[in-house]
Amino acid sequence: MSTPSRPLRPLPNIIFASRWLQLPLYLGLILAQAVYVFQFWTELVHLIEAAFGNQDALGMLVKSIGYKATAIKDAAGAVTGYEPIAKLNETILMLVVLGLIDVVMISNLLIMVIVGGYETFVSRMGLEDHPDQPEWLSHVNASVLKVKLATAIIGISSIHLLKTFINADNYSEKTLMWQTLIHIAFLFSAIAIAYTDKLLNSSHGQAAKH
Repeated sequence: MSTPSRPLRPLPNIIFASRWLQLPLYLGLILAQAVYVFQFWTELVHLIEAAFGNQDALGMLVKSIGYKATAIKDAAGAVTGYEPIAKLNETILMLVVLGLIDVVMISNLLIMVIVGGYETFVSRMGLEDHPDQPEWLSHVNASVLKVKLATAIIGISSIHLLKTFINADNYSEKTLMWQTLIHIAFLFSAIAIAYTDKLLNSSHGQAAKH
């Protein structure tokens, strides 16, 4: 027989209720998610139009991904311009698709933060019997959420780094080096977070045994 919960005193009740101040933050992230959906479909429509030879759509894609065609150089080797881009090529297609994948991964990260953060820090959502409940939500906590966010950020960083290497001719060596170093820093940060979480879980398990 479960014991009835004791009502909170006024001050602890106010402090505990302050968690609802986070609700507008999660609603704001939902709006950000809607913006990402709009951005995704805009890029996809431009890609389809460019595939059918629409030069305006191709120009928008080239501008959005920062792609430049083969450089035209003078006798001294100085760049005087770039060859015009007449049609959608494999490099542009790959960069645009990677951009779309990037949007999807950031959208997944937003869902993870919205659902997991609300469940962890605001209120239970009562999704135990829902057929579409995410598998990870059943055992989510602050530590699990941090590890999942770290791994998601590594995935997003990997996509950005791959886009940079594919379009490496339009970036300086300094930019390539710093992006690689930042990606490595993300990797080490995720490893450190996961290792710390493992140590904490093992220490809690040993304490529970004793």
